[in-house]
Amino acid sequence: MCIFNGERFLSAQLESIAAQDRPPDELVICDDGSTDRSREIVTEFARWAAFPIRLVVNAENLGSTKNFEKAISLCQGAIVALADQDDIWYRNKLKSIEKAFLRSSSIIAVFSDADLIDNDSQLWGLRLWKAFSFDAGEQWQFRNSRALNVLVKHPVVTGATMAFRKELFDILAPIPTNDIHDRWISFLLAARGQFEVISDPLMQYRRHERQQEGLPPLTPLALIAQARRRGASFHLEEIKRLHQLHDRLGERRADFPRAEYAQKEIERKISHLTQRARLPRTRVARIPRVLREAFGGAYWRYSAGWNSIAKDLMIR
Repeated sequence: MCIFNGERFLSAQLESIAAQDRPPDELVICDDGSTDRSREIVTEFARWAAFPIRLVVNAENLGSTKNFEKAISLCQGAIVALADQDDIWYRNKLKSIEKAFLRSSSIIAVFSDADLIDNDSQLWGLRLWKAFSFDAGEQWQFRNSRALNVLVKHPVVTGATMAFRKELFDILAPIPTNDIHDRWISFLLAARGQFEVISDPLMQYRRHERQQEGLPPLTPLALIAQARRRGASFHLEEIKRLHQLHDRLGERRADFPRAEYAQKEIERKISHLTQRARLPRTRVARIPRVLREAFGGAYWRYSAGWNSIAKDLMIR
C-alpha cells in the first residue's frame, strides 16, 4: 500500500484489510512524505493488527508510480496484492485472489471488478468494469490469453484490484516515472502470461477529486470536455509511453513469450496515434485521413471507435 496525506479514508481501508477471511501474510506501507496523521494512523493500527506491518517513510517524495515500485520491491511474499489508501476491501478479497492463483500455476496475475463509492462511502450503483467499458467480449479475451488485444486499446486493469506473482517484479522494474504503475505492469504481464479475471466485485473503489488517474468520463458533457483537452500533445505523450514499453520488451525479449506480437501491436498503435496527432487544422482536410484509419479498422482496434472518429472530425 502507498499512502500520502490519506488520513480521511485510511482507517477504513486498514480495518477492511484486517477483517479479511484470509489475512495477509504481511502489509508493506510506503509513506511518500505525508504531512497529516497518516503515519500515526498506521502506527496505531500496527499495535493491534494480527499480521506484520512494515511502514517505510520515504526520504523524499517519489510520486505514486515510484512509490508503488518501492513498496512492491519490499514485499517478501510470493503474491503481491496492491492497495490504495482510500478504498474498502470486501472480506473475501484475498481469499478469492488466492483461490484463483491456486487453480493453476500458469496464472501470473489476477484482477477483479469493484463497486464504486463516493467521498461519503455511498454506493454509486455502478461497477468499475462498466465505467471502463470493459465488456463481456473483452473479458473473454482476457480469459483466453488475448489480454494484449484489450490493453493496447485502453487500460482496464486498476492497480487496486490487481495481484501478481512477485517473482516477475524484476522484469517489470524500473517503471518509467511518466507512466502509471498499473498500466505499465498489466501490459507487461499480458506479454508474459495468463491473467485471471474475477467478475465479482471484491472491493469498493472510491472516486474522488484527488485521484491521480480517475475513471473515464461518465456523462456526455464530461466526455466532450475530455475530448477537447486531448489534442496532439496527448497523443504524442501516449506515443512516448508506448515506445518505452516497446523498448522494455526488446531489452527483455527472452522474458516475454508474447514480446514479438506485443511489439507489433504497439507499432501499429503508434502509427495510428501519429496519424491522429498530425491531422490538419481544418475539418474538411481531416476527412481523407480519418477515413483511411477508419476503413482500416484502427479506430476500433486502438482508439474508441465512433467516439474517436467524431472527436477527430469535429472537435480537434
